[in-house]
Amino acid sequence: MSENTLTRLDLAEAVHDEVGLSRNDSAALVESVLGHISDALVRGETVKISSFGTFSVRDKAARIGRNPKTGEEVPIHPRRVLTFRSSHLMKNRVAAGNRKG
Repeated sequence: MSENTLTRLDLAEAVHDEVGLSRNDSAALVESVLGHISDALVRGETVKISSFGTFSVRDKAARIGRNPKTGEEVPIHPRRVLTFRSSHLMKNRVAAGNRKG
């Protein structure tokens, strides 16, 4: 795994460099976009970003799990989980990046 991590600050800096907004406006824009995505997911909506992927929320039912260390059965409560499915274009782009080097 790479040690590099893309952060909100990095995204805001990229917006500043590429679009020309001030650093404060760029940071506000990034926060706004991420906020809209988060709010939609909280409402249970699917977020589809063309050529990137789809974020969705899934409801998982209650089930009985097993503690791998003791073998004891443990109830797992129902919960909502966030899933991401990348687009074929993104998969191909990542795969092409892996072949370089």
